[in-house]
Amino acid sequence: MKTPSSHDHLLTMVSRYYTAALDRHGPTARGVDWNSEASQHLRFDQLAKVWEGQAEISLIDYGCGYGALVPYLRNRGVAFRYAGFDISSTMVDAARQLHEGPDVAFFTESASLPAADYAVASGIFNVKLDAPEDEWLQYVLDTIEDLARVASKGFAFNILSRYSDPERRRPDLFYADPLFFFGHCKTRYAGAALLHDYPLYEFTMLVRK
Repeated sequence: MKTPSSHDHLLTMVSRYYTAALDRHGPTARGVDWNSEASQHLRFDQLAKVWEGQAEISLIDYGCGYGALVPYLRNRGVAFRYAGFDISSTMVDAARQLHEGPDVAFFTESASLPAADYAVASGIFNVKLDAPEDEWLQYVLDTIEDLARVASKGFAFNILSRYSDPERRRPDLFYADPLFFFGHCKTRYAGAALLHDYPLYEFTMLVRK
């Protein structure tokens, strides 16, 4: 099976895209290509349901950007150990300056990530640029497999939905079939839940082992 590292040409394009966004907007929601901090937090709310009820967790933030999930976790009062990973070294540098501490670390290589209870990925599957649809889909599936590998209790991710209004879609973005991903996760990883009832043009998959 391919691994995310075998998609280096795709990741190089995406890294350049997000590094440019950070250069334009700084360490803000716009700097990781979200419309607002409110929508960013709404996405975090969905992802956090995968560890709902847990008082203490270890977590991998796969595609962490500038580390916006760290203050979100602190504000929720969850005891946590956090490892953030991003392919953009500029993003990781910003995250380290803002958030690194005793229980918070950031990495530029997925192979360096420690094992954790949970892993989440927010927004990393959306921007395909000019990559062919089938090649991008394979990258998404391989990366989901990596999330499953590093997380012992469960993982969660979000993707733009094919149920989005056709006239609003952009050719450089990836719109996924939520039923395909539910079936993939349910049959491959056991417990799965599909969230498609919040007011954004996307869905969130929760997978509990």
